[in-house]
Amino acid sequence: MKDIKERGNQTVVTEFIFLGFSNHPELQGLFFLIFSVVYLVTLLGNLLILTAIRINPVLHTPMYYFLSNLSFLDICYTSTTVPIMLVNFFREKKTITYEGCLSQIFFLVTFAGSECVLLAAMAYDRFIAICYPLCYPVLMSKRVCAYLAAGSWLCGVANSLTHTGLTATLTLCGPNQISHFLCDIPLLLKLSCSDISVNEVTLYVAIFGLSPCLFTAVSYMLIISAILKIQSSQGRQKAFSTCASHLTVVLIYYGTVNFNYDRPRSGYSLDVVILASVLFCIITPMLNPIIYSLRNKEVKVALRKLCELYILSNDSRVQISS
Repeated sequence: MKDIKERGNQTVVTEFIFLGFSNHPELQGLFFLIFSVVYLVTLLGNLLILTAIRINPVLHTPMYYFLSNLSFLDICYTSTTVPIMLVNFFREKKTITYEGCLSQIFFLVTFAGSECVLLAAMAYDRFIAICYPLCYPVLMSKRVCAYLAAGSWLCGVANSLTHTGLTATLTLCGPNQISHFLCDIPLLLKLSCSDISVNEVTLYVAIFGLSPCLFTAVSYMLIISAILKIQSSQGRQKAFSTCASHLTVVLIYYGTVNFNYDRPRSGYSLDVVILASVLFCIITPMLNPIIYSLRNKEVKVALRKLCELYILSNDSRVQISS
């Protein structure tokens, strides 16, 4: 299929060429090795979190219910970009079809939007646990948790349908080269020869305007205010420890979002642009299970039990076979 085809007097893009990592052709093998390891660590870490939460009754609480959803989202999110990127390391011409590009945008925006709302739901959970502990069983019942989790997915899909639909209406007249390793809305806006004002406003409002980031920030302002009112230092430390992991994840998530999207359109090299997206799309999903396993005693105990159970099962198999 040709990269660009004629439509009247215009050239219309039907295929895109990724230029990501093209600055360092001699390092393609090293990049493949590094990102393969990162991807495997991401899958293993999040799958361990999911398994530990599922088999350990102690972790059957709202906080860990949301954490299991976060781990599943991270697996889906990183799997949308990394496998294609790994394959392209071995291709001389790193291409993706127009339809494939729109599909990647749809899933990226869906998972990123869902994670954004889910982090806000997790902040609400911590707010109720610290500020209204006596009402926690009622305000965070299983039904409420299920509604919040389902709502995060619905918001992600609705947001993605809006942005993907607007992107599909753009007229792309070439060139068909994307200075990246993935398809993203701002990248396609640069290739458009039609009016993109509606797309830009909608994208900015979604990321920095009506974003659940504001709700999360207000929740933590109230949480910190409540913690500071606790008289004993031990009580303050215990209260803060219950939300330290989530707060760390939120800071990393929105920090990389800001670095990835809210920067000048020019003045940055391709390497810096790639680094920003690597941090947001690849490194953050890997860090989330590590942060929760290092900062949370209950998760560490559950993972230790899971490893012990795996070792015991292997020992019993060896004994039976012998």
